[in-house]
Amino acid sequence: MLYIGVDLGTSAVKLLLMKADGAIQKTVSREYPLYFPHPGWSEQNPGDWYAQTMDGLKELLADCDRSEVAGISFGGQMHGLVILDKEDQVIRPAILWNDGRTSEECEYLNQEIGRERLSEYTANIAFAGFTAPKLLWLKKHEPENFARIEKIMLPKDYIAYRLSGVHCTDVSDASGMLLFDVRNRCWSGEMLKICGVRKEQMARIFESYEVVGTLLPEIAAELGISDTVKVIAGAGDNAAAAVGTGTVGDGQCNISLGTSGTIFISSKEFGVDKYNALHAFAHADGHYHLMGCMLSAASCNKWWMDEIIGTKDYAAEQAKIRDSKAFCRKDAGMECAGEIKDNGKLGENHVFFLPYLMGERSPHNNPNARATFIGMTMDTTRADMTQAVLEGVAFALRDSLEVAKTLGISITRTKICGGGAKSPLWKTIIANVLNLKVDVIESEEGPGLGGAMLAAVGCGEYASVEEAAQKIVRVVDTIEPDPELVAKYEARYAQFKQIYPACKALFDVIA
Repeated sequence: MLYIGVDLGTSAVKLLLMKADGAIQKTVSREYPLYFPHPGWSEQNPGDWYAQTMDGLKELLADCDRSEVAGISFGGQMHGLVILDKEDQVIRPAILWNDGRTSEECEYLNQEIGRERLSEYTANIAFAGFTAPKLLWLKKHEPENFARIEKIMLPKDYIAYRLSGVHCTDVSDASGMLLFDVRNRCWSGEMLKICGVRKEQMARIFESYEVVGTLLPEIAAELGISDTVKVIAGAGDNAAAAVGTGTVGDGQCNISLGTSGTIFISSKEFGVDKYNALHAFAHADGHYHLMGCMLSAASCNKWWMDEIIGTKDYAAEQAKIRDSKAFCRKDAGMECAGEIKDNGKLGENHVFFLPYLMGERSPHNNPNARATFIGMTMDTTRADMTQAVLEGVAFALRDSLEVAKTLGISITRTKICGGGAKSPLWKTIIANVLNLKVDVIESEEGPGLGGAMLAAVGCGEYASVEEAAQKIVRVVDTIEPDPELVAKYEARYAQFKQIYPACKALFDVIA
């Protein structure tokens, strides 16, 4: 049988066709626009998601035996507010996960309602990207739209609704709304009341691997497949990526270097850190996870390369950053060219970069934070700046890892996925900054593969998510941290973590 995974990202939808044994048959990608109607705001049109998903599905299925398609599921950008009226029409553009307009609402929730109460109700506190603050913003600034709300949905769930006719969500994605009781896997009545919404306005909750329905007949006919094809709930993008990398069960770790960056730690037990610096969410495997999320990760490198340097040749820029011991080796994917000198030395860069282009979530929870270069001198090179961007993201990921350590969690290795994970240099930096073995898996498809795996579980191909991960996910390489380089980065990290506290007051003034 064949299974479809839909990864509804921020810049594009990526679709994947997987055989029952995990072999990927085909992938397709379709882009759509992102709108910034005001500095710090971020929106998209849900109609664009649906149109590009349907167009991509048609191409994905063009050359396969369509009678073999059994199920479809999803991974998707989290936290986005999609609101429908009584005719199930979209009321306004979706407010996205990286939108920073809700600072006042977050302040109200965290200070007036109180962090302790929020954590009791939802296991989390308010962050600017979460859905509940967006509802409060809408209630205050667009009361006419708020009054029209019949259904409140998340991005991927809007696609599931358009395909199945069912208003659904899953436990992992719902966890990021600040409306969900994570421990008990149900909507929080207290939070719904605080936000002025009714339970009837919320989607029906499913486990990520559960069947929500089947394709609507008209959708099946348009795609040329059976209307018995099952639609499975799916997961938020990071939980879906964790499934796709085999980060399920207890004590597993995955780092995602996508538009945002995450460090994701799976657990069979529910747990919350005392400062709520990490997110405590339900996992797609039926258990729980902790997650540190930074709002700008691979997008920092894209910004630096595309907008500042003005190049698309990422590999050429990174080739200028060499370390004869740690990186110049054939198994790192790059040869050392004798004519290229070590313009950038790993662990010895004097330039630092704070990667807060869209504000920051974990662990600082500060939408006013801004990206910052510090430490430049007259001998600073372009390679130093590029290296600082890559290292800044790694240092920020370590900030979240340090919080996890305070809970007694011991992590010695991690999987890695996302567009940034294609860089051998960046993986080497992460391995040494975080002092973790970094396992590279055979497929880099992350959320799309995870979605397809959830579809396979939902259709009965595998008995559990953990069984699917054990049989499908394969590690093909491991980057080992180098003790000498780890020590150098330890000293650099001690300097890095002093920069944000020193700049925080200035960020508030600038904002």
